[in-house]
Amino acid sequence: MNTPPFNLLSLNIREIEELVQGFRWPRYRSHQILKWLYQNHVSDIDAMTNLSKADRVRLKQVATLQKDTLISRQLAGDGTGKYLWRLEDGLAVETVLIPEERRRTLCVSSQVGCTLDCGFCLTAQMGIKRSLFAHEIVGQVLNVQADLPEGEHLTSLVFMGMGEPLVNFDAVADAIQRLTNIEWGLGFSPRRITVSTAGWIPRFPDVRRLGVNLAISLNGTTNAQRDHLMPAVNKRYCLEDLLDACRIYLEDSERPLTFEYVLLAGVNDSVADANRLSSLLRGMRCKINLIPFNEFPGNVFRRPSSDIIDVFQQTVRRRGLDVFLRKSRGDDVLGACGQLGRSASDVLESVPPQSKPSLPIYAES
Repeated sequence: MNTPPFNLLSLNIREIEELVQGFRWPRYRSHQILKWLYQNHVSDIDAMTNLSKADRVRLKQVATLQKDTLISRQLAGDGTGKYLWRLEDGLAVETVLIPEERRRTLCVSSQVGCTLDCGFCLTAQMGIKRSLFAHEIVGQVLNVQADLPEGEHLTSLVFMGMGEPLVNFDAVADAIQRLTNIEWGLGFSPRRITVSTAGWIPRFPDVRRLGVNLAISLNGTTNAQRDHLMPAVNKRYCLEDLLDACRIYLEDSERPLTFEYVLLAGVNDSVADANRLSSLLRGMRCKINLIPFNEFPGNVFRRPSSDIIDVFQQTVRRRGLDVFLRKSRGDDVLGACGQLGRSASDVLESVPPQSKPSLPIYAES
């Protein structure tokens, strides 16, 4: 029985090398193929013109080039773009492009839905459908870059879209290798890549070895608060263990940490909260990003008033910490922080039951 062709983009560098070796081609063919995929963004094996016609025919006998399909592109009033991609199995995932002056930041997803259950996040309401493969993660970057006007380029990548990246670490790490490789990959500087986590601490040392930035979604100053807001992760890795892991991380890292703090009216936005936050992070090389809650239909939480937000920020600043207010981007198309997932859920409902995956793929550590 003939094996159906596989997606060439799904192979990592080792698998590409094994493919080339199996064909008894010269070893340099591996880098030629990889360059076509990631630097030249080809969508057809026939476009790989430094392979002979015979070699291309042979490659097409076993492989295809299949990219995820664009379902929709929504443009917010502030210029933020939200993309919805259909994956090969019919599921969907969202990606957000944030333009600001000369910068183009892409917010990348790592799962369909999310493993965790943070109460202020729309993605969490989906549950976990499955984790993305490395080529599906990189595909978001390739596809959005191809959609930009000529002369524009993505400048930063943040793993802050759908999903908990550190639960899907192996695929995320594979994707980052493809994104940062200079010889055949996309050539992003690791300093321009940020991976955000709700606190999946066993993977912290692995993130440090990748050389990228790490952001911690903190959102509470006591275990009671985090148990209420982020029960799945905090009951596994409590606040004290999380902060200890952050200190250990900083011992061997040149990069400071970023702490993200979603401000929720009447929940974690008091002066007492601001003072506790300052005490918890005192002495750490870090900055704090305050994120006023981005409301979405059906959620009980509310965004604090501007005055409350300002008092919170000034309280932390007076305690000597670097604290910044993150402006909401794309909230009118549900593209802001914590708002992703509604469009992807709608697509899931349209997938016939027999084709819905019985996954999740869950990376346990």
